[in-house]
Amino acid sequence: MPNQVESKLIKPLFDELQHERFVTLATVDHETGGPNVSAISWLLAKDESTIFFAVDNRSRIIKNIRQNNSVAISVIANESTYSINGHATIKIEKIEEIPLKLALVEIKIHEVRDVMFYGSKMISEPQYDKTYDKEAAEKLDIQVMEAMKKA
Repeated sequence: MPNQVESKLIKPLFDELQHERFVTLATVDHETGGPNVSAISWLLAKDESTIFFAVDNRSRIIKNIRQNNSVAISVIANESTYSINGHATIKIEKIEEIPLKLALVEIKIHEVRDVMFYGSKMISEPQYDKTYDKEAAEKLDIQVMEAMKKA
């Protein structure tokens, strides 16, 4: 049975992308032309066809997107694993209300593919813990998510 392919986010996936979560982001490396994979957590599904994420505006991710805007996000949710492919643009170079130098990136979704191997389901989702000042981390997370919601 082939995996499902959609042109936009399905409702359960959209709902899961309404809060900070662990995902991997693949870009095309601006130096080697090969794949570059990063872990990020500040992302938000703005609508069924658009995802925003925030990242340091000096990061390799930003350099890669400037050269080649094809991206893929891998997310574990809804008892499966999804690959969300699209084209990214830097919507805001530096989000003003955030104390860090964060860029806001917009992904226009072209394809959402359920890539879970046949006859299986995910029984737990990745979890992580912030290893720096918990209070400062929570405050920053709220600021970033609110800024993305307003964009």
